[in-house]
Amino acid sequence: MSIDGEPLALVRAHMKGDRQVPTGAVVDPVARVLVDVPLAHLDRPFDYLVPEPLADQAVPGARVKVRFAGQDVDGFVVERVADTEHQGRLAPLRRVVSPEPVLTPEVLSLARWVARRYAGSVMDVVRLAVPPRHATAERAADARAAAGSAAESAAGPEAGSRVGSEAAPAVPTETAGATGWRDYRAGAAFLSHLASGGSPAASWLALPGTGDDAWPALVAEAARTALAAGRGVLVIAPDTRDVDRLDVALTAALGKDQHVRLTAAQGPQARYTAFLKILRGEVRAVVGSRAAMFAPVPDLGLIVWWDDGDDLLAEPRAPYPQAREVLLERARATGAAVLSAGFSRSVAMQQEVEEGRCAPVVADAATVRRRVPRVLVAGEGVDQQRDAAAVAARLPSVALQTALEALTRGPVLVQVPRRGYLPALSCQTCREPARCRHCHGPLELTARSAQPRCRWCGRSEPFECPHCESRQLRSAVVGARRTAEELGRAFPGVPVITSGADQVVAEVGESPALVIATPGAEPVATAGYAAVLLLDAWALLDRPELDTGPETLRRWLAAAALARGATEGGVAVLVGAPTEVTLPPVEALVRWDPAWLAARELDERRELRLPPTVTMARLEGERRALAEAVRSLALPEHVDQLGPLPVPPDPRRRAQPVAPGEQADLRRMLLRVDRSETLELADRLRALRAVRSARKDPDPIAVRVDPAEAAL
Repeated sequence: MSIDGEPLALVRAHMKGDRQVPTGAVVDPVARVLVDVPLAHLDRPFDYLVPEPLADQAVPGARVKVRFAGQDVDGFVVERVADTEHQGRLAPLRRVVSPEPVLTPEVLSLARWVARRYAGSVMDVVRLAVPPRHATAERAADARAAAGSAAESAAGPEAGSRVGSEAAPAVPTETAGATGWRDYRAGAAFLSHLASGGSPAASWLALPGTGDDAWPALVAEAARTALAAGRGVLVIAPDTRDVDRLDVALTAALGKDQHVRLTAAQGPQARYTAFLKILRGEVRAVVGSRAAMFAPVPDLGLIVWWDDGDDLLAEPRAPYPQAREVLLERARATGAAVLSAGFSRSVAMQQEVEEGRCAPVVADAATVRRRVPRVLVAGEGVDQQRDAAAVAARLPSVALQTALEALTRGPVLVQVPRRGYLPALSCQTCREPARCRHCHGPLELTARSAQPRCRWCGRSEPFECPHCESRQLRSAVVGARRTAEELGRAFPGVPVITSGADQVVAEVGESPALVIATPGAEPVATAGYAAVLLLDAWALLDRPELDTGPETLRRWLAAAALARGATEGGVAVLVGAPTEVTLPPVEALVRWDPAWLAARELDERRELRLPPTVTMARLEGERRALAEAVRSLALPEHVDQLGPLPVPPDPRRRAQPVAPGEQADLRRMLLRVDRSETLELADRLRALRAVRSARKDPDPIAVRVDPAEAAL
């Protein structure tokens, strides 16, 4: 093995002509370095000589610079050993960027598992796990450590012990959070098992609540229990709003500076400062987004994640790991307890429950009826003769009357499936979807007087239907801004607050107001909403995706859970659901029984051999290259091959102008195996990537294991 024609082997100090070869370290002079290169066939450690001056700094986990393929590249030392298997001369480490051991053995082991599980490269995972270095943050951490050591030395051992005990106060035997857990069957048992040092695994269906009964307070109590038992805590949430709520709850339960916040949205210095506090054991609890799932928490004893069905927990960068799967594996490897929490339950977590790996933590029927709002289904129509205002607001009379009454008691939340003004248009005459003449993307209106605009290429121009030549448009989907405009006219004098992707409102007060929000952007009301209206139910139910039912229910429950309980007059109204049939998501909402829908979905997927009961891998590439790649895999007969089929257009990606004859003939192949054969299939796909990388094949093949269900 060689780099740039130079063999890799250990060299001791000697002179060779005019060139001096550096002296190797006396102890373990060989460093095995994971080099940051993008090529799949180089996804392994390489041996380098550790020069004697760098012997104390080039520790396992440290960042280094090495010479590779004629240039200086970044890398991580993963191991120091006494000898190498290679013959000849080893290239020396160029320098140690930082002696901080940022890549811990536990995180490295997890990164290797993730790379294997998702047919990716270890270095791709390490980039997700270890944030970029920030020298100022590192120097500040060193200064903190030096100041702490000096203060402890000056105060003496007794004072140091006293200060340490004050920093970690004893947990009271009874707290508000522990009382809240008693509303759930097995809730108190979970905390008790956790306090005794056990490793329970639970799927918790949370109920609506405020204050000490709210889900962030109960998560904070679980974290407090684990910390009191001397164990570290990792809490993951899908978005910034949920991280904010957990941050506040953890501060209230644990005290100031007893945990850190770690998200990708933080600035480089803030993120690296938080990372170093965890790494050095200054704190033992962390809350963050999916960027924190690899956080090097010491003595990890509890892993919590909220709302695992949210697609924000799926990493959009290679190798596309799903936080739930990564955290479950991390819990198995470390012996940590698991708490998967949410108002709903994903089908994947239902499988964990039914196969006995997670215990359900749920409330009894009487508690559910007391805590959740009363749910009404208003259907699709409006009664024009009885209530003209209902027509103006696009609301059935029952929804309008509910809103009018609720506004006398507090704010009303209106969930709208789509953002924008009129995000989807169709021809008024023939009802064909309105498309751009240039790229065939969907047209939208951004305001009442605006020209139709393409959502893909951004062009604005008058519309003319290519089918019937009509110039009239009608709304196919009404967005949040148009809904706010219509409701403002229907409820004159009532303040209207909008919350969406452009501007998310975190919280609203107790005063009457109409709050228009898209899914995932609903503000929290300090005392709960008097009523919640879930508009255009059909827009969520009609999506052609595998996970439509559970995902629709998840979005409805997330909004409805912000309402007051039925005993306090809270009401949730579902508007726009088909009334001729009872659909499972609608029934699950009315009954407030997400476990029933998840179990039903899981049974159907078992029969049809669909995820998560099986593992799917997706390969995409040019038709001939894809066929050759599949042949080279030499797949066993028990691997189902579905396809190849043309790659459908991605509605989230803007179309790019392509000259005639230049469009690639892209095809997609799906491979399906039993869950027990996941790693075997992933190993074959990793080998395929490595071989094609080594051969420098010009036509890329995109490989993704367990793609999002919407992308199957």
